[in-house]
Amino acid sequence: MKILIDDADLEKIREIYGVYSVDGVTTNPTILAKTGKPPFEILKGIREYIGQEAELHVQVVAGYAEGMLEDARRILKELGENTYIKVPVTREGLKAIKALKMEGVNVTATAVYTRMQAFLAGKAGADYTAPYVNRIDNLGADGLKTAKDIHDIFKRNGMRTEVLAASFKNSQQILELCEYGVGASTIAPDIMEGMIKNECVTAAVERFVSDFEQLCGTGKTMSDC
Repeated sequence: MKILIDDADLEKIREIYGVYSVDGVTTNPTILAKTGKPPFEILKGIREYIGQEAELHVQVVAGYAEGMLEDARRILKELGENTYIKVPVTREGLKAIKALKMEGVNVTATAVYTRMQAFLAGKAGADYTAPYVNRIDNLGADGLKTAKDIHDIFKRNGMRTEVLAASFKNSQQILELCEYGVGASTIAPDIMEGMIKNECVTAAVERFVSDFEQLCGTGKTMSDC
């Protein structure tokens, strides 16, 4: 499973890149708005840091197909050809996805709440579809099952589209999709930190250090004992 960071805070991105093996960054208009800075200023900083080979997903804002295409062309001009254009799966969005794929553009179909949306986006040629796991749960449906069902639809129909699962409330949801074979997840920094945080591990490490210091002295490690 690919892991992407769902944030536009460059300091958080740097911190996560220093610890975890990640494959890129996803953003959306709401995430960009939280920075309080001009969108392309933030996005260019992210692209410069993660490099041209890493995935960067950036969403169009226009509500009609032609405007989406104009947004996409500006995004690609500013950020490079390896940028994935996020397009909401609406009627106009499907028109834009088809047109973008005819131009050879990488596309992520977003705002996915149903299996039918995902199937139609896959038929239009989307590289990824992004079901909102937790938001689907909040509507009274099963977000994890929806993501798994979408994965199965793509595989059973010979479609190359992958699931890019989004909107998580805990790290266990990510693990369950990883075990199922879902292709990618985009994860907020606080949820990502929860993937490794474990009080039992912390307690075990503290005990190791305490025992070693009793043997060799306070502050000693294997480098200077």
